[in-house]
Amino acid sequence: MKVLTQRSAEPVLQARNLCLRFGGIEALANVSFSVEPGSITALIGPNGAGKTSLFNCVSGFYKPFSGEILFEGKDITRTPPPMRAKLGLARSFQNIALFRGMTVLENIKLGRHSHMRSNLLDGLFYWGRARKEEEALSAEIDDKIIGLLDIASIRDEPVANLPYGLRKRVELARALAMHPRVLLLDEPVAGMNREETEDIARFILKIRDEWELTVLMVEHDMGMVMDISDHVVVLSFGKVIAQGRPEDIQNNPEVISAYLGQDAAGQLALTAAQLEVV
Repeated sequence: MKVLTQRSAEPVLQARNLCLRFGGIEALANVSFSVEPGSITALIGPNGAGKTSLFNCVSGFYKPFSGEILFEGKDITRTPPPMRAKLGLARSFQNIALFRGMTVLENIKLGRHSHMRSNLLDGLFYWGRARKEEEALSAEIDDKIIGLLDIASIRDEPVANLPYGLRKRVELARALAMHPRVLLLDEPVAGMNREETEDIARFILKIRDEWELTVLMVEHDMGMVMDISDHVVVLSFGKVIAQGRPEDIQNNPEVISAYLGQDAAGQLALTAAQLEVV
């Protein structure tokens, strides 16, 4: 059962008329959507629909040609990624971006880097403030993150020794270490088997409910999207063609057409299996 936190009058995150071009190619065309506090919002669409481009605009890796992005009512369209992280936007990546030679705990700690208060001199000599801050961080990660994601047994393992599914879990843990208000997940279950996918889906719901976080994710696994999302935004050729509740999206003729072709639009209902994109 989905349990949402009490929502405020204003969306926590908004995109307004975003346009993005690469030379003569229009990747995004007047894309608008909003994310309600305490919700799980999914961005979906066929390959090449503009999902990653939109996600990169929201996280600050791309700057839109026009339009604006609002976070908690403030315009962050030109705000660089490190500042967005400090404001409360944390992102995971489709292609795992962990440091293979470092342990699980060390990788997770890196997520808090932008919020650390110790200066270079403190860290160089590992003096009182730096040591206390790092000890407090380790204790917090053990208490609130490692236990939540069931990775206590691999806490001190080098990431290079871990299978793919556990690495994805560690990357999720690192994003949580940033103390986000909005968690941006880029294909969190890509390449996972069904059991691993169910685990991540369970963790996302748990994070949303227990941490009272808002989640925006790009995902191709439509079974998971339809199971855990509160709101779905569908892109096709850089445009929003539908948005709404999962049960409305799965029977939308435009969505069926985008995934299955025009001939199938009037004949087939959208199911999780039909929406699966490799």
